[in-house]
Amino acid sequence: MAITLKRQLTSSEKEVVLKQHGRTCFATGHLVPDEETIQYDHIHAFARGGESEVNNIAPMCPHHNLAKGSLPLYDFRAKLKLDEFFANRDKLTLGHLLEHLRSSGEIPAFGIPISTQESGDAIRVESANFKREFQLSRCPVTGWSYFYATLPVEILASDDSNDQELGLQPRYLIPEKVFELFRHFQMSPVLQPSLGRIVDSKIRLFDGQHKAAAVFWNGHRELECKIYVKPDMRLLNQTNISAHEKFAQTRFYTSVIVEKLGKQFGADFNLYKNLEDGKPKSEAGFVSYLSVQDNLTRGEVNKRFQSFLYSSILEDESNRLARLIPSGNRPTEERPITLNGLTNSLFATFLCREPVDDNMTTEAYKRANEAENMVKLMNMLDELGLEQWNPKAPRNDDNQLKLQRLIRPKFMKAWSELLKDAVCAGLNLRDTLDRSRPFYREISPEELETIRFYVSRLVDWKMWSSPVNSEIDLIIKEKDGEVRRQIREKGLTVQYITGG
Repeated sequence: MAITLKRQLTSSEKEVVLKQHGRTCFATGHLVPDEETIQYDHIHAFARGGESEVNNIAPMCPHHNLAKGSLPLYDFRAKLKLDEFFANRDKLTLGHLLEHLRSSGEIPAFGIPISTQESGDAIRVESANFKREFQLSRCPVTGWSYFYATLPVEILASDDSNDQELGLQPRYLIPEKVFELFRHFQMSPVLQPSLGRIVDSKIRLFDGQHKAAAVFWNGHRELECKIYVKPDMRLLNQTNISAHEKFAQTRFYTSVIVEKLGKQFGADFNLYKNLEDGKPKSEAGFVSYLSVQDNLTRGEVNKRFQSFLYSSILEDESNRLARLIPSGNRPTEERPITLNGLTNSLFATFLCREPVDDNMTTEAYKRANEAENMVKLMNMLDELGLEQWNPKAPRNDDNQLKLQRLIRPKFMKAWSELLKDAVCAGLNLRDTLDRSRPFYREISPEELETIRFYVSRLVDWKMWSSPVNSEIDLIIKEKDGEVRRQIREKGLTVQYITGG
C-alpha cells in the first residue's frame, strides 16, 4: 500500500524517499552536502494528475527548491536542461535541438534520407527502418501534392540553410515558447501539424518548429506533419515569409519609422517583431533584445538607437534644413549646423530619445508623428530665416550676422529650451511625461500654425540683429547656464516667444 502524503512528511516517509534516491538533488542529480537540509517536493505536479504519495516525491537541495518556484520537479528539471541547451549559443533552430538530442543519446538519429515513389493518389515513403504509404492530396490553387502523416523523428530534419541551398525556416527557437509548449503538451493535444517539404531525399520541417521542439522535449519520438512533395521553392518561400510577417498575429501599422527600424537593424528587428513571446512589441523591448543578441550594454544599444532617430529625421527627403548639416561633425561655411549642435539643442528638447514602451502594433505608438513634427519644425526654421543662409555674403552683411548668431551652439541650446516651453504651453501639455516628449503626438494644422508663430517670434528677436561686436557677442563666451540667464534678461523669454 502506498504511503500517502498529507500536509508534511513524517520521519519514516523521509527515510523511504532518501532510501530510493539517496542524498541527491532531483533537479540535476548532484549530491546534497550533509550540512544542507534536504527538502522534498512532487515530481509530477498534483494539479496535473501527480499522486500525493512517496513514490511521487523526490529530494531537493535548498537552492534548486527555491529556484523552481511553483514548477513541479519534473518540469523544473526539464527547464534546467533546456536552459543549458540554449546557453550554449544563440540563434538556435529545431535542427540544433535535434542534434543536441542525438548527441546526448535521447534519439538514435534524425534527418535520415528517404526515397519516395508516387502511384496515382498515393506516395510510398521508405528509409532503412521505415516503410509506409500515404494518401496524396492536391492543392486546388497551386496543384501541389501533399500528404498528412505521423512520422518518426529519425526521418525528420529542420529546413535550415546550408552551403548548398537556402532553407525555409525563418525563425529561431524562443526558449520561453518551447518550455511553455512543453508543459502544455503534457496534457493537451497538438491541434495543427508541422509543415515540411521533401528536398534532396530528406523531409525538412519549415513551420511549427516550436511545436516540434516541445513534442520531442516531452520524450515523444513521432510528429504529426503535413508534407509537400514537389512545391515551387520560390512561391513556397514567399508564402512562408508572408505567414510569419504579413499574416502573423503581430501586425504592424504602416509606418515609415518601423520600416526604417527594419532597414537600420536588419534581420535582428525582423526576428524581434516576429517573436511569439506574448509580450507587446516596443522599442524598449527591441533594445533589450538587441543588447542580448549582440552582447552590448544598454548604453551602447541606446546610442545606436538615438543615431537611428537622428538619421530618420535628417534623411527625410522633405527636411530642407538638412542641407545645412555636414556629414561629419565639423561645420563648414556651406554647412554650419553640426549634428552635435542639433543633438544638444533641438533633438535634446523635442525628441523622446529613450526607447519607448508603447506597443508598435497599436496606434498608441507615435514615433512616426514625432519624426514628422520634428521635420516640420526644422522646415519652419528654414523658411523663416535659414533659407537665406549665404556662405558667400560679405562679413558685414546684417542678415548673415543675424543667422550666424541664431545657430551658434550655445544660443541654439538656450533658445531650444525656451521654444520647447512655449510649445508645451501652446499645446497645453501639463503632464511631466507629455512635456518630456512634446512632439510624440499628432499635432493639428491649427497647432502647427501656433508653433510657426512662435518660431517667427524667435527668429525675429531684435538682439540677433545687433551691430557687430555688440554685447550679445560676449554672451557666447559664457557657460551654458549663464548664456540662458543673460538672453532671458535681454528679453528672449517664453512670454516673448508666445507673444504674451
